[in-house]
Amino acid sequence: MRALRLFFSIIGGLAAAAILLILIVALGYLISNRTNGHLVSSGEKRSYLLYVPRSLDSSTPVPLVLVFHGFAQWPANQARVSQWNSLADEEGFIVVYPSGTGFPKRWRGAGINVEGMDPLIDVKFVSDLIDKLEGQFNIDAARIYATGLSNGGGMSFLVSCTLSDRIAAIGGVAGAYLYPMPQCDRSRPVAMMLVHGDADPIVPYLGGPSHSFTIPFPSIPVWAKEYAAFNSCKTSPEPISGLEEDVTGIHYSGCDQQADVDFYTILGGGHSWPGGKPLPKWIVGKTSQSFDTTRVMWDFFVAHPLK
Repeated sequence: MRALRLFFSIIGGLAAAAILLILIVALGYLISNRTNGHLVSSGEKRSYLLYVPRSLDSSTPVPLVLVFHGFAQWPANQARVSQWNSLADEEGFIVVYPSGTGFPKRWRGAGINVEGMDPLIDVKFVSDLIDKLEGQFNIDAARIYATGLSNGGGMSFLVSCTLSDRIAAIGGVAGAYLYPMPQCDRSRPVAMMLVHGDADPIVPYLGGPSHSFTIPFPSIPVWAKEYAAFNSCKTSPEPISGLEEDVTGIHYSGCDQQADVDFYTILGGGHSWPGGKPLPKWIVGKTSQSFDTTRVMWDFFVAHPLK
C-alpha cells in the first residue's frame, strides 16, 4: 500500500508549476527532440542519443559515460544542458544519453514495483544498451560511468545498485533519490559525486515535498551522509578546498574499496546543472556558473575506475 500511495503521489502530485513546466518542455520536446539509436528491451522500443568524438582512436579502449535526463526532459536537452559532448572531444570518451519512457518522459527510479513502474525494466534497458555499445565500439569495461539530473540522478543511483559489476562510479545533480537505500543490493560499493543547490525549488535540499511535487524527497545532506556510511567511509568528512565562494564541498574518504563520496552544495543554486546551459530561472531557480559540474565530475570518474 505504501508503494501505491507513493506511486499515486508521484503521478498525481503535480502542482501548477510542474504542469506549466510540462507544457513548456513539451513544446521544446516537439521542436528539438532527436535520437540516433534504438533497441528493443523488455519488449519496448527504446531510444538513445549517442555522441562519439570524430578523433576517437578505435584501437584504444575508451570510457563510456551514460547521462540520464530528468523528469519531463529528453536526451538532446540533457546533452545541451550538461555539455558532456565538448568534454568528450577534449578527453576522448563516448557519451550516450538514454531516453526514458512515457509522456512526460521519466525514469522508473523510485523502486515502485507496480504495473508499468518496475524499475528493473529501465535497468535492463541500460544493461542492453551497454551490451550494444560494447559490441560496436572499443569500450573500456573498467571505465563505464553513469550520471544524471533530477529523476536522472535517481536513475544513476539505481543502476549503481543493480549494475555495480559494470558501473564504475556515479554522479547525481539535483538528484531525486527515491529508490530506497535498503533495497540497494549491490556486489560492490560504488563511488559517487553529488551536486545540489540549497535553493532547489523542485527537489528541496532539506527534503520533503516541494511546490511542484508532494513526493517525500530525502534530505540531501542526510542522504549523502547515509550513502557514505553505506560505502563504509569515515564518519567525519573533510572539506574540499579551492572552491568559489558560492560552493561548498565535503569529501568522504577511507571508504570500502576506495569508493569515495564527494558532496558539493551550490549556495543559492536551483534545480539545474551548475556550469551548464541554464534552464528557465523562473521555474528552476539560479544556475551557478562558478562550478563546472561536468569537468569536476569527469575528474572524479577518472579517479574511480572499476577494480
